[in-house]
Amino acid sequence: MRQALLLFCLTLAAGVVYYLYDPAASGFFPQCPFRALTGWECPGCGSQRAVHCLLHGDFPGALRQNALLVLSLPLLLALLCAEAFRKQAPAFYHKAHRPAGIYAYLALVLLWWAGRNMGGF
Repeated sequence: MRQALLLFCLTLAAGVVYYLYDPAASGFFPQCPFRALTGWECPGCGSQRAVHCLLHGDFPGALRQNALLVLSLPLLLALLCAEAFRKQAPAFYHKAHRPAGIYAYLALVLLWWAGRNMGGF
């Protein structure tokens, strides 16, 4: 229970920081090391700006920054629920963590990565 409370507090604090400060305009947010080294965008590039947009209710802006992150949020929520209720709903947990789903999502991330660097996304 303590770990869950700590995680909630850290998430809330990060949410406040991302709400108050725009990662595109603030210098203290970390830059993508992959992009700094290669000039290419990684699958996560734009995620900080997308979170900032979402917290301000700018859904189209968030999609422009990183559509994969925005569209993955329901999946992330389902995985977090599966983890939280692992003991109470083991069937849901096992369905949510099927290897086929994990590999399919990995393939989607790789396609997103390639597509955004080829000018497709």
